[in-house]
Amino acid sequence: MSQNYVLSAKNLTKIYKKKSSKSVIALDNLNLEVKPGEIFGLLGPNGAGKSTFINILGGTCIKTSGKVNVWGFDLDKNPRQCKASIGIVPQEINVDPFFSPRKLLDLQAGLYGVKKEDRITDTILKLVSLKEQKDSYTRSLSGGMKRRLLIAKALVHQPPIIILDEPTAGVDVQQRKDLWDNLRLLNNQGVTIILTTHYLIEAEEMCNRIGIINNGKLVALDSTKNLLDKIQSKRVTFLINKKITLNKSILSDLNILSNTDNELKISYDKSKIKLDKIINLIQSQNIEIIDIISDDGSLEDVFFKLTNE
Repeated sequence: MSQNYVLSAKNLTKIYKKKSSKSVIALDNLNLEVKPGEIFGLLGPNGAGKSTFINILGGTCIKTSGKVNVWGFDLDKNPRQCKASIGIVPQEINVDPFFSPRKLLDLQAGLYGVKKEDRITDTILKLVSLKEQKDSYTRSLSGGMKRRLLIAKALVHQPPIIILDEPTAGVDVQQRKDLWDNLRLLNNQGVTIILTTHYLIEAEEMCNRIGIINNGKLVALDSTKNLLDKIQSKRVTFLINKKITLNKSILSDLNILSNTDNELKISYDKSKIKLDKIINLIQSQNIEIIDIISDDGSLEDVFFKLTNE
């Protein structure tokens, strides 16, 4: 394994050739790396190439060209070792309704060749908060429990990397919170986590770094903080005790969203004007600032800017 990366893709390309129409480029010279122990977000609109990338790593899709390295293993030379280094949690819930969680995990471990004495079924069930349901029929589990069971299945061979494809799709707020608590616990134990999600606020809160794919190409790869710092537009609401009169000298740098007797709502470019200058302007008119509500923009702003959606 490279000391710096647990997973890397270099010039990764996948072209779907169709007889009846022109070929479709799903991945176009994709280059990205994932660092050990991080939570890495892989984002992009539908059809961007995220699932194709995951399927290549899982061995269900054959790449057209390029290099993939997982945990120090070359995908071309050591495909089995690559697959053994990854646990993939699919978007679709695909568990046998007539098996118990314990039996499902034992069966999955057997498929990976894990000897009975080396299996940690009970430990995994405890980790994903399913110990009390270990002998229940899977069909009786809630949607959130089934999601956690999918994570448990991906852990039976103790892979150092877990990939989750839209893990919180269709689950409620509490289930989503429980799921992320489980994933943080895994990450704290040294497991590297890669996830795709359409909930951008989720990626913003969870991920150390983010890669954004659009039309098969990587359009951004940076820390979450750096991506957010690239947004220059800032929105601020001032709650005030009387209406402010704005002079023309500062209006060129401000976009006035609303100006009433008790509220001033503006947006401005952080590179052109500082917040303290605006505060001084307001206070120079003997106006009391009761509260300031600030919005620095979100990952959603970055995403739409880069994908033009």
